[in-house]
Parts: sequence; C-alpha cells; structure tokens
Amino acid sequence: MPQLITQHFKTMITKTQTSEEYFIESEPFYQPVADEIEIFQAAWNQNLPVLLKGPTGCGKTRFMEYMAWRLKRPLITVSCHDDLTASDLVGRYLISGGETVWVDGPLARAVRIGAICYLDEIVEARKDTMVVIHPLADNRRVLPIEKRGEQLSASADFCLAVSYNPGYQSVLKDLKQSTRQRFVALEFDYPDAPLEAGIIATETGIDAALAEQLVKFAHMTRNLKGSGLEEGASTRLLVHAARLMHDGIAPISACHSAIAQALTDDHDMLTAIDELSSSLF
Repeated sequence: MPQLITQHFKTMITKTQTSEEYFIESEPFYQPVADEIEIFQAAWNQNLPVLLKGPTGCGKTRFMEYMAWRLKRPLITVSCHDDLTASDLVGRYLISGGETVWVDGPLARAVRIGAICYLDEIVEARKDTMVVIHPLADNRRVLPIEKRGEQLSASADFCLAVSYNPGYQSVLKDLKQSTRQRFVALEFDYPDAPLEAGIIATETGIDAALAEQLVKFAHMTRNLKGSGLEEGASTRLLVHAARLMHDGIAPISACHSAIAQALTDDHDMLTAIDELSSSLF
C-alpha cells in the first residue's frame, strides 16, 4: 500500500480513538429485575461475551445503555438486518479525495477503542457475520480483517454483546450451538406487574393508578400471543402510550395508536384489542 494511504489510514484511526461520541454521559433509567447487572459486570471483568435473550421491547437495549454508563465504556450499537454483511461490520476500502482509504466498520471501531459492541437481533444478519464474531467470542478475542491481512486483538475493555428474541425467530434464523455456546446468557422478560407499572410511571410521569391499568391491558394482549398476535404489548409500547396520555391524549385513543396499531393490521384483532382497552379505560 502506498505510504500516503497508510498515513491517511492512521490519521482516521487516531481520530476514532479520541472520539467521545459513543460515551453515555447521563445515567439511563434501568430497574433491575434479577441479578443481571452483577452477571454482566462479572462477564465484563472476565472478558466473556454476553448474549441477551428476550422478547422485543422488554428492556435489553436500555440495559446495555445502563451497563455502558455504569462501566464508563463507549457503546457502539448495530441493529442487524438481512442485508448486514461481514464487511458492514468490519470495514471496507472507500474512495476519498481521489485516494483509496480503509474505513473501519462498527465492530472494528469498537475493538480498537475498547468499546462495548452491541449487535441487536444478531440472527437477522447474514450468516457470514457469525464467522466474523466467532474469534472475538472465544479465548482468542481477535478480529480478522482479511482485506488488510490484519488481526485486531481486543483489549480488556472490549466487550461483545448480542441479543435476539428466541420466541420470534424461525428455525432457520435460530442461533447455532457453535455460536451460542461462546456466550454467557442473560434471559430477559417483561417485569412483574408492580415493577412494570413503576417503570412506566417513572419513565413518563403518568399517575401510578393509570400505569397499573396499562400493565393490566398489556397482560391481556400478551395472553393473545399465538391466538392472533405474534407478540403482546411490550413495556416499550406501554411507555409510548403513557407518553401520549401524559400529553393529553385519551387513554383509549393512546392505546389504539401506540399499542393496537403497532401489534397488528388485522381488522378483527384490532377490534378485539380496542375492546380490551375500552373495558379498562
């Protein structure tokens, strides 16, 4: 590689390493459900990767934000999807100012700066991404960059965390044993009713009694899972509805827009969910 390009590459890496954009300055609100904080802390201390399992909207991403703040480490989050390739994660050569320069992907960037890299819904990514993360998720803790003939060694500060929803994925998109057995697993679920109501009230400022009614409504929709709904109302959707209510929207309208419409497009199921909210509000 020409010397000019090498110097440009080094300049880009230095700029990334001194960036503060990935640090979380203010403490995110997170209410622990069990011993997930202590287990993640121990896994980070021992350089072990972490797998978060649980339904959508139950607090996995907020937990990662809280742990990054608690550990005082930058957090780089990647929302995985069908088109996400290994190059998207690791990096690629690009043309900049008439020169060919290497640009790190988010995973390589996290390894270089000792960040927490959170791959959300990992099973949605293409299969070649799994090959990339395997060396990072065992005792080697290295990231091969084949296009540069380079192997990045992770520092003690780096942590790899991934998440997925085991109840939602098809068999074709489930995690292979060769992948999942590399991780310390934390199972998440919706909090019990009093805790969930407390979370909603704290997050949104609505009345505690109204928060309790929202949680009752959520449990009604969760009982419909597998009977017309793929998922019931998540804690995230309850927070959305509560924020609408806090801004003056009537509870029934808020539940319809923030919860029912988010759960399904089926007319009969929408009617059924609206009837559930009407029975409470």
